[in-house]
Amino acid sequence: MAHLIDEFNSYRSRMNDRIMETANTNIKRFFALDTTSYAEGALDVKTKEMLGLVASMVLRCDDCIKYHLGKCHEAGVTSEELNEVFMIANLVGGSIVIPHYRRAVEYWDELTRP
Repeated sequence: MAHLIDEFNSYRSRMNDRIMETANTNIKRFFALDTTSYAEGALDVKTKEMLGLVASMVLRCDDCIKYHLGKCHEAGVTSEELNEVFMIANLVGGSIVIPHYRRAVEYWDELTRP
């Protein structure tokens, strides 16, 4: 696995564990809600992850973008589908999304590298 991916996943996991050491009930519930919201339901996981990616790009959260790119990859999103997701995110978010788009493409390239 590529360096960007390893670094992100390691940090996220380590810090989530650290947060849970002292988290109160509301924080734990929020984390659980975030997890369960992306589970299979009326919408499939793939669609939910693409929606999460668009929202993350529009909100310009690089950590969220990386997380949803990883989940999109796991859900079988193709590069062609991803390009349409990126188009929607740029359309909705405007030109300020472009720097995040660049980093998203870099991360996707690492995820899809053979």
